[in-house]
Amino acid sequence: MDDEKQDTAYPAHGFDALPPAAMARKAEAVGVAKATMDPAKILVLAVLAGAFIAMGAIFATTTMSGAEALPYGVKRLLGGLTFSLGLILVVVAGAELFTGNNLVVMAWAGRKVSTARFAGNLALVYVGNFAGALLTAGLMAVTEQYAFGGGAVGREALAIAAAKTNLGFAQALVLGMFCNALVCLAVWLTYSARTTTDRILAVVPPIAAFVASGFEHSIANMYFIPFGLLVEGRDGLPDAPGLDWGSFFADNLLPVTIGNLIGGTIMVGGLYWFAYLRPRSA
Repeated sequence: MDDEKQDTAYPAHGFDALPPAAMARKAEAVGVAKATMDPAKILVLAVLAGAFIAMGAIFATTTMSGAEALPYGVKRLLGGLTFSLGLILVVVAGAELFTGNNLVVMAWAGRKVSTARFAGNLALVYVGNFAGALLTAGLMAVTEQYAFGGGAVGREALAIAAAKTNLGFAQALVLGMFCNALVCLAVWLTYSARTTTDRILAVVPPIAAFVASGFEHSIANMYFIPFGLLVEGRDGLPDAPGLDWGSFFADNLLPVTIGNLIGGTIMVGGLYWFAYLRPRSA
């Protein structure tokens, strides 16, 4: 039995994980549903996703604070495991995330979704994600949680933000590509899941890997960098060199967003569409 026949031999219902060919069909159907959703609903769910990713960023920043004694890799792994909360909330609670929605390209490539709907979905979700992440950053600044641990949380937040705005354009772009390849693979893996536990376990390793490796996620950076900008110089926190709104947009958000698009639409969605969904001659 060849791979395609073996894939489709799995039952449509039950507790067995879906095989890749069935995952591809599910991804296409999900893409159609996302692209044809009511715009008001998309926007609300996108704002939620921005806030969810910000909550993962808050968790990661807090757990990495004051952990200078740990080896670099161990500290990054700790941050990655805790940051996974963000995508877990997105896929289990339900929300619209720009980076994950790059997989709608599978429905677009199969001509199930028009170019206008695909681009419109990504644009609206991106705006909503930005609003949710930025609002969360502003509210977190009001809480003064950055002063916790004798200011350790704030110093960690500033270090994260400054590092992100001091990347080269090409460096940030390629870090964004690898990041969203892993994010979309995490979402792709959830399409095989039958239970909530399956989904959570599918999300954690790819997300922990991208954070631990220092890859760049545009929506996460919509929280990390503005929060650093909002708390810089407050309550004894230092100024961070190279950290300003201009560098946020030009040196990080622009190249990282482009890289995320390449990683999600081409490196994952496009290749899986080609492998499982492209039309074949008789």
